[in-house]
Amino acid sequence: MIKILRIILVGFYVFAGAYHFINPEFYSDLIPDYLPYPLAINYLSGALEIVLGLGVAFPKTRLLAVKGLIILLILFIPSHVDFIIKGSCVESAFCVSPWIAWVRLLVIHPILMYWSWAVRKTN
Repeated sequence: MIKILRIILVGFYVFAGAYHFINPEFYSDLIPDYLPYPLAINYLSGALEIVLGLGVAFPKTRLLAVKGLIILLILFIPSHVDFIIKGSCVESAFCVSPWIAWVRLLVIHPILMYWSWAVRKTN
């Protein structure tokens, strides 16, 4: 079961990272205004998602990649909070009910962290 979860995790992060390059406009307004160089941040986070996601696939890099993904998810928290402050709506990206934005931050985000941690073992 852990191997299946690992494969899905790799695919999830590779796809999510690639989407930063496929549709950068989707992420541009999700990056808080107080951060400089939003386009560079978008591409860097996408590249990190791809590299770290692929790193999970290989036993020698798995633990480091998992730790990197968890750190990356922690670094994304200000964007989630900013999204909630903006009313859970960014016209160029998407709008959701405020409760969905809170669930995304307080439930889904920790699940992603736990999922990453759960697949760290190399056996």
